[in-house]
Amino acid sequence: MSAEDRVDRPTTPDPTSPASPPPGVVPPPGAFGAPGTLGPDPSPPDVSWPAPLPPSALPPSGGHDAGPLPPDLPSPGLLPPGPDSLTHPGPQSSGRGPLEPWPDSVQWQPISTNLIWVELIRLAVVVAIGLAVTAIGWALSGHWLFGLALALVVVLGAWRATAIVRAVRAWGYAERDDDLLVRHGLLVRRLSIVPYSRMQFVDVSAGPLERAFDLATVQLHTAAAASDARVPGLRPAEASRLRDRLTALGEDRAEGL
Repeated sequence: MSAEDRVDRPTTPDPTSPASPPPGVVPPPGAFGAPGTLGPDPSPPDVSWPAPLPPSALPPSGGHDAGPLPPDLPSPGLLPPGPDSLTHPGPQSSGRGPLEPWPDSVQWQPISTNLIWVELIRLAVVVAIGLAVTAIGWALSGHWLFGLALALVVVLGAWRATAIVRAVRAWGYAERDDDLLVRHGLLVRRLSIVPYSRMQFVDVSAGPLERAFDLATVQLHTAAAASDARVPGLRPAEASRLRDRLTALGEDRAEGL
């Protein structure tokens, strides 16, 4: 082959092969370059596509729920209370504790404060015995534990005397149409509701100290021993009246069952 034949000559395009697009022109879909040839460099995407939406077509900030509420719905947090909250108010709305039911309709009757002296005398007897025993043991043995026990008896006696004063003032009873309410207790408050129809019998008792201070105790006995209740610190006349009334109401309610 001669040197002239080795000279590169322009090739003639094949009419049967698809023509390559001019530089910078993106071929339409389905149009490809000739086999073995690379297409033109892809052009950068059009930053203006897709076209921005007008402000009126965008939802308000905060989502679809951020718009104004319909006129027939109140603002959030201002909904009126439901029917259950009106008919069954909670303990915070009523302001009534479980140990003080129906304070507007129940008339509580206190007991006599002379019961404080009765309980203090009983406490003094117990404390005196405890002090005597510990003092004798300390004198005979000289051990420091008896001295500690002596101090402990004095402290407990003083604390019990303070508790007696407050506990007696916490006693109270109330008579209703169908039952008797009795409340008492200091650290542990207790409310007993005794239906008249459940009473079996009522008795009145008075010990030597109670008789000395003209007091009596009314004891209620029901079908369940755990529900027995008593009302101490009553004057004899009030104790007799309460006994007769409870007995009469118990018989009347029992006949109606």
